Amino acid sequence: MQVFITGASGFIGGSVAARFMQEGYQVRGLVRTQEQAERVKALGVEPVLGTLADGEILSREARQADAVINAASSDNLFAVQTLLDALAGSGKVFIHTSGSSVIGDDARGDWLSEQIFDEDTPFTPASEKAARAALDKLIRDAAQRDVRSVILCNTMIYGNGLGLKRDSVQIPPLVAQARSSGIARYVGKGLNAWSNVHIEDVAALYLLALKTAPAGSFYFVENGQASYAEIVGAIAERLALGPAQSWPVQDAIDAWGFGHAVYSFGSNSRVSAAKARRELGWQPQHTSVLDWIRNDMKLD
Repeated sequence: MQVFITGASGFIGGSVAARFMQEGYQVRGLVRTQEQAERVKALGVEPVLGTLADGEILSREARQADAVINAASSDNLFAVQTLLDALAGSGKVFIHTSGSSVIGDDARGDWLSEQIFDEDTPFTPASEKAARAALDKLIRDAAQRDVRSVILCNTMIYGNGLGLKRDSVQIPPLVAQARSSGIARYVGKGLNAWSNVHIEDVAALYLLALKTAPAGSFYFVENGQASYAEIVGAIAERLALGPAQSWPVQDAIDAWGFGHAVYSFGSNSRVSAAKARRELGWQPQHTSVLDWIRNDMKLD
């Protein structure tokens, strides 16, 4: 079975590609540069040189593949529309990578939300996340066009990547900031919490979704949660720094930009993956992001 994966040189896409090849799948992967192409080829991925703006390439690869996984962007409308149009009427699988900041709030680190979302919890996305929510709906509605569309809505992913890219997008910037300044910092009071999941468990769920997820399905992806004060405190311990400290939100915005400071690091994003466990038989093996930071996170 041949699978086309966008973002094959990235953290999620590369990890999913590695797991699929381990299971015997043939993987063709979209990469942006010749250097990336050579590196993914050395890992066993057949590289496809191009970008999410190359409609002809996306359409060709989707038609040729037995299944398509979009792991390059949670928000690229053109790429998603192009891939879905190419798959329409085929009954093939299209797995899209979304992210749980779509249900994030504006806590700015100052409070812990009691709300834990599941797939049926109604919500109104913040204006900055409305386009992502609309794109997720477009993908689910593709089931009516005979596409077995599936959305995996990942939470904070930790662990070392299985492909070219080792680092994820949330914890490493916190580590880099702490190492450069000598002070581990969380936004505001650090009371906000995110659900989290290990990359190896994420890759395992993509495989299960490919095999059995029904058309038009949506799954949150998590196996635990922690507050940012706890996460940054664990980083401070691992780096042998002093106690973690509060960072005014404007300083965090100046350093990381609004989206990262307010949503990636300042919001609450608490969800339940009970549906993935129940419907797909997913059994994640990794249980504690704090233990991983303290004991297994690579620092070189």
